[in-house]
Amino acid sequence: MTKSKKNIVPDSEIAFNNLPFLPPNKDKIETVKVLRQLVKSSVALAELKGIVHILPNPEILLNAVILKEARASSEIENVITTQDKLYQALSAKGIQVDTATKEVLRYREAMLYGVNFIKKNSFLTTNAIIEIQKILEENNAGIRKLPGTALRNASTGKVIYTPPTILML
Repeated sequence: MTKSKKNIVPDSEIAFNNLPFLPPNKDKIETVKVLRQLVKSSVALAELKGIVHILPNPEILLNAVILKEARASSEIENVITTQDKLYQALSAKGIQVDTATKEVLRYREAMLYGVNFIKKNSFLTTNAIIEIQKILEENNAGIRKLPGTALRNASTGKVIYTPPTILML
C-alpha cells in the first residue's frame, strides 16, 4: 500500500473491504466547506427549477445529464466514446454504431429505467437493480454471488480497481 500523510491508497489488486459504515458521522460531512457548498448548490438548483419549465421538453435536460454521466462513468472501464457519437446514434436512423457507443447507450437506458422506477414507486428494489443490470449487461446474470471481481485494463490486463467483497446471505 502507498501511504501519504492524509490518507491510505489501497492496492488496486486487493479488495478494499474496510469501508466506513453509512451514513457517515455528522462531524465528517457537516463541515464549513461542505455547508457553504450546500448553500451554493441549493441556490443553483432553485434557479434551475425556476427556469426548467420554459424548455419545450424538460426531460431533455435529464437525458443530457444522464448521457454525459454514462459516458464519463464508462471511461472508468476503458469504454471510450464521444458526446458527438452518442448524439448521432440517438438521432440518426440506420447508422453504424461502434461497440463503445452502444455500451454507453445501454448504460443510459439502464439509468433511465432506474429513474423512472423510482419516480413511479418512490423507492428502489432488489428486483429493479437486477433489471437495471440486465439492461446494462444484456444478460440475466443477476447479482454476483462469487467474490473476486476486478476491473482490468482491456489492453494490458492490469487491475485498475478491485471492489469490496460482498457477502451474500
